[in-house]
Amino acid sequence: MDKNTVIGLLLIFGLFMGFSFYQTNRAKKYREEQEQQMAKQAEQKAEEAATLSLDTDTTTVPSADDKMLTPAQRFSNPQLADTGDYVVETAKAYYCFSKQGGYLKHLYLKDVYRYTPKDSAKIMLELFEGGTNEMSVNLVLRDQTEVATRDCYFLAQGADTLVVDEKHKTLSLRLYPNSTGDSLQCQTQDAESYIEYLYTFDNDDYRFGFKMRFVNMGKYLYANKHDYTLDWNAQPRTVEKNYDAEKMLTSIYYMDGGNEVGNLDERKDASKEVTSSMKWVSIKQQFFTACLIAEDKPFNSGALSVTSFDKSETSKLKNCSASLDFQMSDLDKGVFGMSMYVGPNQYKLLKSYDLKLERQVPLGWGFFLLHWINRFAIIPVFNWLSNYGISYGLIILILTIILKIVLLPVSYKTYMSSAKMRALKPEIEALNAKYPKEEDMMKKQQATMALYKSAGVSPAGGCLPMLLQMPILIAMYRFFPAAYELRQQSFLWAEDLSTYDSIWDFGRTIPLYGDHMSLFTLLMTAATLVYTWLNNKLMNPTQGNKDQQRMMNMMMYMMPIMFLFMFNNFSSALTYYYLLFNLLTFLQMFIFRFAINEDKLRAKLQENMKKPVKKSKWQLKMEELAKQQAQLQKQQTQKRK
Repeated sequence: MDKNTVIGLLLIFGLFMGFSFYQTNRAKKYREEQEQQMAKQAEQKAEEAATLSLDTDTTTVPSADDKMLTPAQRFSNPQLADTGDYVVETAKAYYCFSKQGGYLKHLYLKDVYRYTPKDSAKIMLELFEGGTNEMSVNLVLRDQTEVATRDCYFLAQGADTLVVDEKHKTLSLRLYPNSTGDSLQCQTQDAESYIEYLYTFDNDDYRFGFKMRFVNMGKYLYANKHDYTLDWNAQPRTVEKNYDAEKMLTSIYYMDGGNEVGNLDERKDASKEVTSSMKWVSIKQQFFTACLIAEDKPFNSGALSVTSFDKSETSKLKNCSASLDFQMSDLDKGVFGMSMYVGPNQYKLLKSYDLKLERQVPLGWGFFLLHWINRFAIIPVFNWLSNYGISYGLIILILTIILKIVLLPVSYKTYMSSAKMRALKPEIEALNAKYPKEEDMMKKQQATMALYKSAGVSPAGGCLPMLLQMPILIAMYRFFPAAYELRQQSFLWAEDLSTYDSIWDFGRTIPLYGDHMSLFTLLMTAATLVYTWLNNKLMNPTQGNKDQQRMMNMMMYMMPIMFLFMFNNFSSALTYYYLLFNLLTFLQMFIFRFAINEDKLRAKLQENMKKPVKKSKWQLKMEELAKQQAQLQKQQTQKRK
């Protein structure tokens, strides 16, 4: 292995080490911020408990004899609380809408399952399990008292259960005000006035329409109030095997009025006041997302927040909230049009809506080259291979072979550079013998560079091609853990290619390593160690002294060991890909070695060394400047004498 190859590998190692230290510092800072947040939450809970104890009488439902009604009781009768939710069934999901509040409470995705251990019964995946999703609009009544729609009961215009087909596509939920009476027994419902939530479904789509209508509400609502806020709160629950990875990737995304997609920091608690308009806001998990999209008019502004739960809470991921401001210009016939997408966080599917929803899939959007490689090379080939219905393990194998073929010229150039360096071994050893002292290091380097130039060898010939492969390797690092298609897809011993392939659960956590052993990571590490050992023997490095060479060898063997710790919790598809990449590189190296006659290569280099070295214009100019400088110094010395 020559010096340039080692430099390239050291640069790669430096990148990974830098990333590792960066992640460690981020994690430490996150823990400190989380402890501060927990302290604040404890204070808030204490204050809320004190407030609740003072307001207990106003939160109970009054009996029929009570004369004073709460603001919420001026609308539909809370006796609806004794009945179940409204249910809509499509080919994609079962949607459950709460009668109290009229919002999407939770849903079950058809043919999609939450993670369960191997050989366990499959469980249909429920998003916002246990009703951990809530939407509400604060209404200001004519007497300027406030009522939240989450406290009011909505009536369906039809059956409580809707099966979507060609004729039945809409669920209409209405909130009627009570026009007369001071007690529950004397209430009369005003059928001509209502707030309507109109949900419109297509049978084969995860996206559905959501319109909010005000009909003849001017006589009940405060006339000067036209700006409203939709409060959306959700606590997504864990549905995957790797809780830590799922939690880390849970956050809020949004698209502002300039069509730029942003998000709250996924690695720590965060909040943001968005003063510009917003086209959509989403609560995103690792492989699923719930997105609220403004249709005709955007949301005027909003406040977004993501906070973590106590460490003891391992069923919920994060507490996500979004307060979205919108305008209802007419209280008697106003409409605010929206839609919701609740489904897989899959690049191909999200891109089909042409709303930049696919920016929620982490493909390295912050780095220009990475997401371009994924979007225009990796994903199209991956989707094309997926159309043939073959195993995803085989798809990864074919994809790796295709990439190695594409990179063949780069790999060949890298090997040729190393072969040329080996061919110059006698000359390099002669220079080492000629300049053995440390003070002669500069002369030896100059002589070495002159040798390379006369032989027609580029010192960066092996390093640069290796660096050109790095963006592809990092793009794969982004793609495989984010590919929804790999979720719960098994291959060999891996039951789910989207997460780690544990073959041994320790029952306790080993610092820096984890609580399990991933076999693909272990094999990847072993293959890299074997490749490094054979590569060192085949390349037979000659440059530098023994101490330097020993240090380089130590660094080369440390890298795979570091990978063992870094990738133990990563997607098994990723470590499987790196294993294949190493094995194919190993095979490619032997093919090149037998295909290239190094004796002929050395003879050609010796012929090059016999030819006069043609100097470039830049070299000639630099030599001329050096001569002029030397002559000027000589003249100044003579004047002093």
